[in-house]
Amino acid sequence: MLPMSDYRRARVAGGSYFFTVVTYERRPLFGDARNVGLLRQAFAWTKAQRPFDIEAIVILPDHLHCVWRLPEGDLDFSGRWRAIKQFVSRRLDAPVLRRGEKTVWQRRFWEHLIRDDEDWRRYVDYIHFNPVKHGLVEAPEDWTYSSYGRAVERGWYPPGWGRTEPEQLRNMARE
Repeated sequence: MLPMSDYRRARVAGGSYFFTVVTYERRPLFGDARNVGLLRQAFAWTKAQRPFDIEAIVILPDHLHCVWRLPEGDLDFSGRWRAIKQFVSRRLDAPVLRRGEKTVWQRRFWEHLIRDDEDWRRYVDYIHFNPVKHGLVEAPEDWTYSSYGRAVERGWYPPGWGRTEPEQLRNMARE
């Protein structure tokens, strides 16, 4: 395994990426609807400054997953995440570490460059099934903070999808 300083992010201008972003020490900050609203504001503000498409998202109490598509010629997802995290951190009352960082987010995030349509579908399914996987609800449509309802409207899923774990998600760990 490479030391963290040797880690290289995959960057493709105009690419699609899956992300996992976790709160500091997995604190359930987004179990509070006001904080979810603040996160939504952060996304809206950042998208207005530096556009990108959110193709799928789920916000759980202590982490979130999403798939973004960046504009053609643009590969700066890290700057967008920095803006989103700063927006939220500046508006939440949280203890400050010695480095001057608030205890809102883990320092890094995990990303995966989407390779093809099958890969995209697997990660979008993973996002929408995640609240069920964590035992928070019995079906994806029961989770409020998810793009699942919009995906059903677009015809991506039949009614009742995700009440049992889809085969393509078995043994897929992306937390």
